[in-house]
Amino acid sequence: MNLQVTGLDPDGMKLDGPQCFLDQEEAEEAEEAEEAEGRQLLEPETWRAYAERRNALRKFLTSALSPQLLKRHHARVELLKKCSYHLELLPKHLALGDQNPRVLPTTFQFIDPQKFQRMKKVGVAQTKIQLQLLGELLGQLDHGRAELDALLESPDPQPFLAGWRLVQQRLADLAAVTDSFLATMVPGRLHTKHRLVSDVGATKIPHIQLMLSTKMPVTFDRKESVAHQDWVSLRWFVTLQPAVPEQFELCYELLDPQTQQECLQCGIIPVAACTFDVRNLLPNRSYKFTIKRVEGYTLVYEPWLDSLTLQTRPRPPEGPAPP
Repeated sequence: MNLQVTGLDPDGMKLDGPQCFLDQEEAEEAEEAEEAEGRQLLEPETWRAYAERRNALRKFLTSALSPQLLKRHHARVELLKKCSYHLELLPKHLALGDQNPRVLPTTFQFIDPQKFQRMKKVGVAQTKIQLQLLGELLGQLDHGRAELDALLESPDPQPFLAGWRLVQQRLADLAAVTDSFLATMVPGRLHTKHRLVSDVGATKIPHIQLMLSTKMPVTFDRKESVAHQDWVSLRWFVTLQPAVPEQFELCYELLDPQTQQECLQCGIIPVAACTFDVRNLLPNRSYKFTIKRVEGYTLVYEPWLDSLTLQTRPRPPEGPAPP
């Protein structure tokens, strides 16, 4: 996911303004003056080692832990928190994504329902642990970036000379955290202690493995969803549209109903498309809409649902009757 950040800097100045270039020149001049002072205080060989190690640290921060990369990591974790998680049943010789939809559904007739429900509970626990672990690993990367930034900005040369081994160990630790973070981003295989398939005599059933898979969140289109006087036109989308059409459930309710009759202004509507018009609403009132996929047999965990509040338009004022 690519994020483009545009706008103003914290001081409210344009990034390409003249003051920005002046500040950059002043910073470069200050850094050059600091380096000149450092050369005078250190022996040439010591200064060379100090400069090389600073450059190595700067290169690590601009590549493996760059602010842009960390922003993308944060965006991906937030996206995973909004995804829905499902169980995929795969024969052992197939990889995730290679299954034939005309063949695999027949496998469910051999699955023990109670064992499958137990595995769904295992999937919920594993998904929660995985999302929590992603947050903790990302926090370690943020903290490591701030720690190394402070070290790079410090005028003290001792960490780069006498304590360089500790710095190298810190870089290795953060590289390992990055590898763990990237590996945890991909939902993995569920660990099963028992066979899902009961004994079926001589029938040959392939060995089945369970995988956790994600489906992108369903999100309202805020620009295309519009409220009118007594009806609303709703649009929603999925980031990666699946090849097979999906079924959705659209829920709506009137906020702050005043009478018993107004309490009936709610409902659940099954929709087989990404658009729907809800009619017979009250004018000048606020309604809350929620969209989600129809809950399937393989759904394990769905921590987030998108909701949207729209206010219908008031009735036009009644003018004098025409002559």
